[in-house]
Amino acid sequence: MPRDLDADPGAAIELCQAAHARLLASVEKLTDDQARSPSRLPGWTVGHVLTHLARNADSHTRRLGGALRGQDLPRYQQGQRDADIVEGAGRPAGEIVSDLQAAQVALEAVWDLSMAAGWRHRQLLGNDRWETTGSPARRLREVEVHHVDLGLGYEPSDWPEEYVTWELPIVLATVPERARRPDDFRDLVAWVTGRGPLPSRVELGPW
Repeated sequence: MPRDLDADPGAAIELCQAAHARLLASVEKLTDDQARSPSRLPGWTVGHVLTHLARNADSHTRRLGGALRGQDLPRYQQGQRDADIVEGAGRPAGEIVSDLQAAQVALEAVWDLSMAAGWRHRQLLGNDRWETTGSPARRLREVEVHHVDLGLGYEPSDWPEEYVTWELPIVLATVPERARRPDDFRDLVAWVTGRGPLPSRVELGPW
């Protein structure tokens, strides 16, 4: 059985700290040209993805820091997320990487504080649908998926097994609402039940 990383934030933190380190290792020698090159996400450069990862870390720090003080703070203020990404994407590569590193260090520090405090006021959702104990697992997903999106050599084959076994049932549960065609449902059920081949093409909506 896969470990429930939502219920075990300490384990998720360890996995995410390792993911943070791998991400920084991938971009430590990032050039300005690479930062401005297209990522695997349509319309986003590598700089966009890295800026998003930095601001996402800040958003977790904001919400968890607020919860420790008894404040119910959303991770992002209205309109802030997209504006911050656009504003930060064109910076020099060194500045982008330093920003990401600082944001990750700050988040790991607030995780330590949250663990030491027993995840005080974990029920303050801040416009999310998960308690503060779910922060490390959600951040792990963000880092692992977007590390691949950078297109800098990190691939799904590099994902840690413990992340994959946690993520797979969660992602599979989204398929019914994302499948676009009736035949997709039929082909998927046939494959999963051993009554048909792996579908060569299934149209899924955004995840």
